[in-house]
Amino acid sequence: MKRIIFSLLAIFAVALVATAAGKCVMRLLGEGHSIVTVEGDNKYILLPVQDNSPESRISVINDNNIVYRMNVRLAKDKVDYFVPYSVNKGDALHIHVPYDPNNTQSLHDTNSGDGIWMKHITCSDSFTPQGEKYRPSYHFAPTYGWMNDPNGMFWKDGVYYLYYQYNPFGAVWGNMSWGHATSTDLVHWKHEPVAMLGDGVGAIFSGSAVVDKENCAGFGKDAIVAFYTSADERQTQSMAHSTDNGMSFVKYPANPILTSQARDFRDPKVIWHAASQKWIMCLAVGQEMQFFSSTNLKDWSYESSFGAGEGCHGGVWECPDLVNLPVEGTDESKWVLFCNINPGGPFGGSATQYFVGDFDGSKFTIDTPGKTKWMDYGKDHYAAVTWSNVPDSRCIAIAWMSNWQYAGIVPTKYFRSANSLPRELSLYSFDGELYIKSAPVKEITDILSPVVKNRRFSVSKAAKSVAIPASLGSAFNISLSIDRASSEAASFSLVNNDGDTVIFTLTADSFAVDRTKSGKCDFSDEFACVTSAPINSTAKMVSLSIYVDNSSIEVFGDNGRFVLTNLVFPQSPFNKMVFASQKGKFKVVNLSINKINL
Repeated sequence: MKRIIFSLLAIFAVALVATAAGKCVMRLLGEGHSIVTVEGDNKYILLPVQDNSPESRISVINDNNIVYRMNVRLAKDKVDYFVPYSVNKGDALHIHVPYDPNNTQSLHDTNSGDGIWMKHITCSDSFTPQGEKYRPSYHFAPTYGWMNDPNGMFWKDGVYYLYYQYNPFGAVWGNMSWGHATSTDLVHWKHEPVAMLGDGVGAIFSGSAVVDKENCAGFGKDAIVAFYTSADERQTQSMAHSTDNGMSFVKYPANPILTSQARDFRDPKVIWHAASQKWIMCLAVGQEMQFFSSTNLKDWSYESSFGAGEGCHGGVWECPDLVNLPVEGTDESKWVLFCNINPGGPFGGSATQYFVGDFDGSKFTIDTPGKTKWMDYGKDHYAAVTWSNVPDSRCIAIAWMSNWQYAGIVPTKYFRSANSLPRELSLYSFDGELYIKSAPVKEITDILSPVVKNRRFSVSKAAKSVAIPASLGSAFNISLSIDRASSEAASFSLVNNDGDTVIFTLTADSFAVDRTKSGKCDFSDEFACVTSAPINSTAKMVSLSIYVDNSSIEVFGDNGRFVLTNLVFPQSPFNKMVFASQKGKFKVVNLSINKINL
């Protein structure tokens, strides 16, 4: 049994084209039920998927025991793509599709056996990877399948461990598991076996992980202890541990470790609070955050709640984080509480708000009550959380780069969603308030090299164009500074040969990104939009660093004082910048277009 489950966890090959097709043997059992086995020694069963098809229930059976259950949207009318199931000797798939004997369009016609998925299900011993137009070049994305919230991140022995909400059996939400990847530089990622699959307690929702340096939990010195929400009819908190640096986990036999009468009770973030010598767990509960404490990571006591009357309450609060950040230019630090919310973001849908204050090991106290602050003013920045145990006191965050309004229908095929660039966090002061500064990690800025370098020019109403070298394709960085002293609004655009345009506009107090004509937008009424951020600066010169990838644009202003993250789906690569002034003149200083050396 253990061997079977391990093999199932090892599914991470690209579910694309079979290079050596085999034969699946199907036995029809009646009323939507069938048993599928493999003839020969093929390694995978390829399941045909249609994203808008109803879910079929599949039980993996071996030696008459059910070893795993999954829901797969088997193709009804057409095959969108295939997903693989990794076969063990003796495996059989018991497939139960939605069945209506009075509906000739049923997924499973037991009379003729001509359901679309039944015609296309096959097996293979290998796969040939295929490219995809909108797959990012330098942002992390799963090889295939659905991804949302980053989970359980920690650093240990020179390696960054990233887990994430993952569906290994489709490019839409479902079968929530912890996918897994590792990196030594936050740029190049290695896909690892799936870390945790759902079990009898529930699906594996979001959570966090810590390095237990003092063996508080009794699993061994430096064991990795992970906390996650088990989601079934109720949401409860569970734990697991790893003694091989997070490559495999053993679930705690007494799960769940924490329960609640609240229905929305999820996403445990655990930190060590040195001042009180306690472990602190922060949980999202409805529209508040609750704090619990422990000395052994197993037994938790309620401490306090935060949220009533504070921040935005347009939707459910999710994915908390609690970090201590330095205040730039001082010897001080402050506590910051992240609160991801859906819906309720500044431009609709999901977004990340935060609160600056103090935490004494029991209670969080906000500095400026009644004010909402956003970590990112784009449309596609959610579930932002940080790595634990990072050396040199660095606080590094990453977010899910999408929005729940349209995440399941964006125009990608084998995969859906990527992560934002990892960002290093600090605090800065403006008009007596503290705000998060969110800058790209130095690991990404260190690999930039200029292709177009140090251009300087003045811009008036007459448009001025700068070509983007074709050699850069769809993945590059643009850095520039704008002197806005004599212009009410400085504007420039990214343009391609198909007429797709993204417009950037800088005014006296804001910076805006307009993606209403950026390419494919018609898949959702919520996608075409203009997002804008306050600048929080009185300086005449504003610096910008713009990271363009195949399906995203991230703008970092003044080294992260304001940030906007937006998806885009252009028909072809952007190959030109066009500058124009709505009134007066402005100067462009030190314009560079940079290659990202992967």
